[in-house]
Amino acid sequence: MKDLKIRCSAIGKIMTSPRSKGEVLSATTKTYIKELVLEHKYGIKKEINSRYLDKGNQVEDMAIELAEQALDLGFVFKNELFFENDHLTGTPDIITDTLIVDVKSSWNGTTFPMFEDELPNKDYYWQLQGYMDLTGKHNAIVAYCLVDTPEDIVLDEIRRVAWAKKELEPSEETEHDVRSQHEFSHIPKDKRVKAFLVEKDEHAIWQIKERVEQCREYYTELWNK
Repeated sequence: MKDLKIRCSAIGKIMTSPRSKGEVLSATTKTYIKELVLEHKYGIKKEINSRYLDKGNQVEDMAIELAEQALDLGFVFKNELFFENDHLTGTPDIITDTLIVDVKSSWNGTTFPMFEDELPNKDYYWQLQGYMDLTGKHNAIVAYCLVDTPEDIVLDEIRRVAWAKKELEPSEETEHDVRSQHEFSHIPKDKRVKAFLVEKDEHAIWQIKERVEQCREYYTELWNK
């Protein structure tokens, strides 16, 4: 059994605080570690499918291009390099000479943080701390991007909403309402990217590594049961 390493995208799952002061790991963390044991020992992998992930995967290249233009990053491309150290693994979206950029494609117009002043999802803070530890960068950006939802997903969403409204066929109103939430080309590009700067925090990185060590103890306990 190799030492457990945590993907940067999953750091948020292990950094949640337990409800009881006497507990080291939260219920969320324990559930995630149980899933890892099942996957690593028996090949039982939790399947995660959602329209949100489908959109993110399909528009990833477009979102990176949009972020490149809106944030004036110069010519960038999607990073394919895999990084790991003693505690973490990860593949950042974009690596420049000075920073990491992680691109998040918002599901629709209402989930895009147009007016937020602070990073709305703490999990992304932890994820970028991990990326900076892996790459040696000292600054990172979470770039929320508002990209048109692919047509096949929009059509599925129209059917889903129509079904919920008990419409035998999607009405013009339903189709209009759904499309208005998923089509954004009429909005200037600089308004369709919301960037949040995250600076490297050595104390936060120390907390992550300490938590990984605690997760390893629980992982080993479950493995040996």
